Amino acid sequence: MSMQKNQLRKLDRYRWLVPRSTHSGMHTDALIYADEQLLENILGDSSIEQAMNVACLPGIVGRSLAMPDIHQGYGFPIGGVAATDFHHGVISPGGVGFDINCGVRLLGSTLDRDDVTPKIRELVNQLFRDVPAGTGSEGTVPCSFAELDDVLERGASWVVERGFGEAADLEFCEESGAMRGADAGKVSDRAKQRGRTQLGTLGSGNHFLEVQYVEKILEPEIAEAFGLHVNQVVVLIHCGSRGLGHQVCTDFLKVMNEAMPRYSISLPDRQLACVPLRSPEAKECLAAMAAAANFAWANRQAITHFTRGAFRRICGDSAQLRVVYDVAHNMAKREHHRVEGEDREVVVHRKGATRSFPAGSPELPVAYKDAGQPVLIPGSMGTASWVLVGTDRAMEETFGTVCHGAGRAMSRTAAKRGRDVRTETKKLQDLGIILRSETRDGILEEIPEAYKDVDAVVDVVHNAGLARKVARLRPMGVIKG
Repeated sequence: MSMQKNQLRKLDRYRWLVPRSTHSGMHTDALIYADEQLLENILGDSSIEQAMNVACLPGIVGRSLAMPDIHQGYGFPIGGVAATDFHHGVISPGGVGFDINCGVRLLGSTLDRDDVTPKIRELVNQLFRDVPAGTGSEGTVPCSFAELDDVLERGASWVVERGFGEAADLEFCEESGAMRGADAGKVSDRAKQRGRTQLGTLGSGNHFLEVQYVEKILEPEIAEAFGLHVNQVVVLIHCGSRGLGHQVCTDFLKVMNEAMPRYSISLPDRQLACVPLRSPEAKECLAAMAAAANFAWANRQAITHFTRGAFRRICGDSAQLRVVYDVAHNMAKREHHRVEGEDREVVVHRKGATRSFPAGSPELPVAYKDAGQPVLIPGSMGTASWVLVGTDRAMEETFGTVCHGAGRAMSRTAAKRGRDVRTETKKLQDLGIILRSETRDGILEEIPEAYKDVDAVVDVVHNAGLARKVARLRPMGVIKG
């Protein structure tokens, strides 16, 4: 099943429809957000076919959605979104991904670009020492197995109470840094063993810590509400639940593959393994996923603490960092949405996708109620990242969701082929970007060319009305696993 452009119905410049009649088994349409150029790239893999497979999920509500950063993933495409009816639908771990609550946290500093530029190499080196990065890296936050259960059920607040942060940090996290319904007892011992020593670590792959500055502001009033101004130094932290979340996903994929025949569920792709949301297996899965999400928030909170320490050490005590916002990417969340004129209780699967809630949403911090939710879309390490703000149209069309990044344009193997680490590092240095990585692959797999153009992706989001541009951020220093 290979999609051709002529099989898609163009709705407007940024929306392409795959009608449910395209393939037997689809319960709903699939909708792809992309412009002509991005669509050509998207058609190069199987991500649209995966979005069509998602449309076959029992109890799916609304359309199967694909964001402009869409690329092939496990089961769901990365950049895929689907809501299922809470009473009659299913939960699918493939709709969340292996890195549960991989997300980004933006920190705003009291420093400007000119304050940091002379010290950027020293600062990056200090951050590289203070924030362990890479596969299997171990953190310095003491955490016994008994304490880990508390982390899994209480999230970022556990870390803050032990002196690794401030109470205000929690206010500016999605879910205040802790999902309700988490149950550490539903997380396997293997998952706990993998995660216990990893609090405060970045991990590998596309995870990073970037020192950036605000290059330009497009909506001054919203930027002011978010505490952002031109030339301000900021930090973007991108990481998730490490080995613990990966194991939780692995565990429940096995459970669901074994359970599906009992519920007479048949799907075109076994990677979409799922069970009814009202089943015992689903309740255990949601409780374990919430626990893994809490671990990820605790992890980003610990990294925030060590980042603050590095800034003070290099830039002095006047270097203060506040949490602008922390938002999740890979989540399945129980929410209420209006679908085709009817209020529905649904579970929204966001796989490589992030919330984009508008002004007035009850989930937002008081400080952002009149502005809307900060939407954080990182690009590649040599380009830019964006801060946007959520919109009403996103709530109407995409369950309040947008893309989570630029999206890969080439595989990790292709990115490494024929490239030299020193050359790639020098290219970034010539752009004024200092890079530190634990491994050679950590650099080569993540070269800017491996990703779609983040500005083009954000243009689609902005012009489709799913979020509005607020600020463009440029990197100064990058840490990779």
